[in-house]
Amino acid sequence: MTAGSRIPSWMIGLLAILCLAVLAWTTFGFVLPFRYETGERVLDTYFTGYDQPTVTAMQNVLSENDVARALLRSMYLGPELVLPALVTMLLFTIVVKLQPGGSYFGKPMHPAFIKAIYVLPFIYCFADYAENFSGLIAFGDSSAAASAAALLPWMTKLKFAALAVSAIVILRFVLIRLTPGGVDGR
Repeated sequence: MTAGSRIPSWMIGLLAILCLAVLAWTTFGFVLPFRYETGERVLDTYFTGYDQPTVTAMQNVLSENDVARALLRSMYLGPELVLPALVTMLLFTIVVKLQPGGSYFGKPMHPAFIKAIYVLPFIYCFADYAENFSGLIAFGDSSAAASAAALLPWMTKLKFAALAVSAIVILRFVLIRLTPGGVDGR
């Protein structure tokens, strides 16, 4: 019996439902009210990333609007404390369930490559929490606000890159499992 076979599918489903529930809490409790209050999007919703001038513009918006600043702070200290951990657990559980291995472009997968696949969800988690922490500092009254503002776009890019690569790897292994013969004839 392998580690992946011990993970029940209902557990993955439950984690997915929890992720969606927290995402709904974030969206309806904070993102949409923030947009209503300011007319601007929360930087966390920029899937293609953003740059330093965008962060500076957001700092200006928040310096003029206490309600928006409170909403953003509450989002970072509320659902954004839970969501990265839930998404990481979901991604890692799926990867373990799929048992990465077999061949890649006709050659056996190197063990280091397999370990890197298992690390991807944790890179996402680190980057998401770093982004949230940087956001709290960048949009606060700290003396480190400028440094955090410079770090913020990079953490967002790392977060979405790790999430996208994780999704692609998971999709690849799902497709392999669905093809006749699967990985190593499994």
